[in-house]
Amino acid sequence: MSFRDILRLSLRNLREAKLRATLTTMGVIVGVAVIVTMVSFGLGLQRNTVARFKELDLFNEITVFGKSLSSIVDSRFNKREGAEGGNQQAQKKGFGSQPDKSPQRILDDAAIAEISKIPDVSYVEPRISFPTFMRANGHVQTQVVAGTTVPNESSRFQKLLAGSMIGSADADEAVVNEQWTRDFGFGKPGDALGQMIEFLAPPKKESKDKADQESDPNFFGIPLDEDADEAPADSLVARSFRIVGVLSKETKGGPSGGGGPRMFDANVYIPLQAARAWNMEYRNPMSEVALELARESGMLGKEETEGYDSATVRVKDVVAMTDVRKRLSEIGFGTFSIVDELEQLRTVFLIINSALGLLGGISLLVASFGIANTMIMSILERTREIGIMKAIGAEDREIKFIFFVEAGVIGLTGGVVGALLAWGIDAVANRLAYRFILQPQGASYVDFFALPPYLWLGAILFAVLVSILAALYPAARAARIDPVKALRHD
Repeated sequence: MSFRDILRLSLRNLREAKLRATLTTMGVIVGVAVIVTMVSFGLGLQRNTVARFKELDLFNEITVFGKSLSSIVDSRFNKREGAEGGNQQAQKKGFGSQPDKSPQRILDDAAIAEISKIPDVSYVEPRISFPTFMRANGHVQTQVVAGTTVPNESSRFQKLLAGSMIGSADADEAVVNEQWTRDFGFGKPGDALGQMIEFLAPPKKESKDKADQESDPNFFGIPLDEDADEAPADSLVARSFRIVGVLSKETKGGPSGGGGPRMFDANVYIPLQAARAWNMEYRNPMSEVALELARESGMLGKEETEGYDSATVRVKDVVAMTDVRKRLSEIGFGTFSIVDELEQLRTVFLIINSALGLLGGISLLVASFGIANTMIMSILERTREIGIMKAIGAEDREIKFIFFVEAGVIGLTGGVVGALLAWGIDAVANRLAYRFILQPQGASYVDFFALPPYLWLGAILFAVLVSILAALYPAARAARIDPVKALRHD
């Protein structure tokens, strides 16, 4: 028999048992719909997550870590290379990121200059951030301040709600973000432009020796200096900066058109030199102790200062990321890239998608039992017919092929309809989520499902394969029927 004859015969057999074939196909439809819907939801989560990372424009950046004071002290006094404390400090300074290896060098200005000369490196920006009390617009709050190079190519400084970027590296100017303006009571971001931010610090205690104190004119210990009663207008004000720009706290756009948080490490940005000077002059007591221990041990010169804990390296091309990281590792620095997080995310999403697909596959497995049952019932009903076909010359392989084609038709029909049903479920779920969840919060439309062609095509092929496998036993049983006994069958 030709394939056309076998296909015609299979379709006729399915039409003769419409109800049974329809119910069996329904099982396949449900199984395919569940698989496609669940896996498409996992793929949608992965797509939206990766899209958010792309919006942050961090794929071309590498975080470089140098030896911190804590790691220097730990390796010197506790005789441990690798410096676990350095890793912890680096993780703290790196905002959740962790270097791929323990740094072996101090990340000072000389190292920054060396890194800048590596091929394909666009720029290097040391990271300095610290919390401090500040006063502006009659409000006093603790805010995180960060230093920034000027000019700066980072995407966070490309678009401002108001004003402009800091003019020069030595200017007493600052850029704040939108959240800062709200915290300090400004009605609009533009209202903060030109206002002064006062960084507050305890007044310095300048001690005098006894001889100097005795030489001062006094009357029974009471100073007779004319300016003795005149104290500074505000002894807490250590330095002031003028606001010249306001950054947006949110990023608009992206594939979904919605806003996503930008990865700010501070609410106020000042020139890098000013931030470094402040950080060294008003360091915390633990940092003071670590610095003195490092100098006493000879790990740090008496006049030498510690380097930066980390720096951001911008690479011109993502393709060169691997070569640049390899070079940084060779010269003794630890590195971290957002690509590392994405690799971990891909592994996590692979596990999630596999679990979701497995749950959907269970329903398709149940449907395969229905297919096998349908085929076996068909054999019992068509025993005499099978005997006649074998008596007139039909081979065993042709008998098997008839049942395989019938199962394949059920799987193909169920797969196509199931994929269409999954597409409809995804569309309805997206609309309901937008109507009752996103729209009340003022968010834009987001597609929570991803339905690439390979998913629904793979689901259809999988359904056909499962259906054919379910027909293996019924087909083999039909091929083993004895024509003589079959012809005597009632």
